Amino acid sequence: MIISTPVFKSLKLYKKDISISVLASSVNKDIIHDSPYIDEIFINQKKNFLKDIPTLWKLRKKKFDLVVEFDHSVVPHAIIRNLIIKPKKIISVEKDGRYGLSGKSLKLYDFYTPRPKDTNYRDICLNTLLPLGVKKFSKKYDLFITDSQKEKSNIFLKKFKGKFLIAVNLFGAVKGKFIDINSFIELQKSLNKQFKDLIFIILFQPNKYTNVLAYKKQASENVFLSYETNSILDVAALIRKVDMVITPDTSVSHIASAFNKPIITIHEKNHESYSLFRPVSEISSVIFSPKNDSLVGFDVKKLIKCSVKMINDIRA
Repeated sequence: MIISTPVFKSLKLYKKDISISVLASSVNKDIIHDSPYIDEIFINQKKNFLKDIPTLWKLRKKKFDLVVEFDHSVVPHAIIRNLIIKPKKIISVEKDGRYGLSGKSLKLYDFYTPRPKDTNYRDICLNTLLPLGVKKFSKKYDLFITDSQKEKSNIFLKKFKGKFLIAVNLFGAVKGKFIDINSFIELQKSLNKQFKDLIFIILFQPNKYTNVLAYKKQASENVFLSYETNSILDVAALIRKVDMVITPDTSVSHIASAFNKPIITIHEKNHESYSLFRPVSEISSVIFSPKNDSLVGFDVKKLIKCSVKMINDIRA
């Protein structure tokens, strides 16, 4: 959802009287809740298609001129949703074949827009606007943080004034994507020897509190748990104020990119996936693990070396 926000802005700035509705999930709806470029938000139920039907029928009655779909592979539930909504035209990014189907064999889609190799997915999403004649794009990610969320982060960070703040996200949403406790302890203790003014802030979802508390108990005194972040915008309010971010490949990397924060991502051994979803911050680095489906065995020495260089570059 973060990656697609430039599409909404670019489209609305191109033609202000266009009405834009977004079918979002219960998790990512907060990202666009206060967007001035979106007129209506509808919630889908990814894990229960039957519960989706009343919403899809409501959308069908709106008689949309166009649906834009960002899925880059053949997704059955997306196809069924499109059939129920029944817009006049459907634009999608070029699709990989799945289930024995080639994306191009599907007659449902009126336009396929290009998906060039080694292109960031933000730009691939923006290509869906080309058939509409949109030529000027806003490429900046949009996050609309409330004043109360900003104030909460300001109060939390006030005690660290004058320190170099590193936000560390330990756990990704997918099993196997996490920074293990030994690697984290080695990282922060090594950096502490070289820099005397560091503060590490551990980002975490409420359901991970017990896990991150174990990290905190073994860490140095300059490691702190963030306040409880119940939504992605709570996290964004905190990230916007730090100096640097370290994270597995998750939405946190895109939040950091929204504020152009220097970032180090740790990625499984999948260069194609990294190329698609890499951060777009001006300063960024990546550490690849030796595994195709997890971060197990990533080189913490490389992470330390990369962190030292980034801190020095930021201060230069």
